[in-house]
Amino acid sequence: MPAPSIRVSSLVPAAALLVLCRAGAQDLEPRQYSNVPVGMNFLIAGYASSDGGVLFDPSIVLDNAQLGIDGPVVGYARGLSLGGLSAKVDAGVSRVCMSGSADFEGQRVSRSKCGLTDAKARLSVNFVGAPALTAPQFASYRQGFILGASLQLGVPVGDYTPADLINIGANRWSGKAEIGFSKALPRRWVLELALSGTFFEANGEFRGSSKREQDPIYALQLHAVRSLPSGVWISVDSTHYRGGQTRTDGVENPNQQSNDRLGLTVSVPINRAQSIKLYYSSGVTVRTGTDFDTVGAAWQYRWGGRT
Repeated sequence: MPAPSIRVSSLVPAAALLVLCRAGAQDLEPRQYSNVPVGMNFLIAGYASSDGGVLFDPSIVLDNAQLGIDGPVVGYARGLSLGGLSAKVDAGVSRVCMSGSADFEGQRVSRSKCGLTDAKARLSVNFVGAPALTAPQFASYRQGFILGASLQLGVPVGDYTPADLINIGANRWSGKAEIGFSKALPRRWVLELALSGTFFEANGEFRGSSKREQDPIYALQLHAVRSLPSGVWISVDSTHYRGGQTRTDGVENPNQQSNDRLGLTVSVPINRAQSIKLYYSSGVTVRTGTDFDTVGAAWQYRWGGRT
């Protein structure tokens, strides 16, 4: 049974899931390597809320954390052609408010602050199974097996105060390299797998003037996506990530992460140019790091595409 064609109106690039622009290992991003028509633009605006032990730097070990982060996120994506291969650029940033308290080294600390998060920008390229197509050509495209890769940069534009333990920005650059696979299955199912490594620049202003270094975090994502004839699609998402141990002024900290998360994503088209995405995720096993729940919604508007 051949794979069904994909409606242009059902496409939602991964920029819509730059939820609060947190560390990449915690993100759940279905359909990251789906094909997108060349020249098509996507504007994404959404709102997300996270509660529990949520931090923008999950390597900070807190006890009895009761923290909340919420705010709007905006993103943009565009389909490209690179040597006849389909590609995509996307970027996003949030402005959030964070409040709550937790125990750190035996003392109760609290934080209440609003500001910009660090921004993210990414280039994705599909090497196999997803040729660069115009919007009219895309109408007859049928997915089989797709192999792609991406490089995402974390840009340190977020709010950061060196003396504070808990911040919105990370005060460092980061880079996430990823390879992904997507395979269309019978009955409108798509199975996706992605392997990634996130690498961090040192923060030379950690808690004042200390130098904080962090090992890479490696992650595995799995997604099972079901498309419906109406253009609605539903994805069951999971990720496991490990690594990220830190050193402060050369002294190792006992904070290597090894955690699992599960999520659910639903995308519903409004018309040919607009759609709404709803998503939820939660920690399943948290050995070191942060345990939190996230819920959010994103609106997408698309335009353009070569004729």
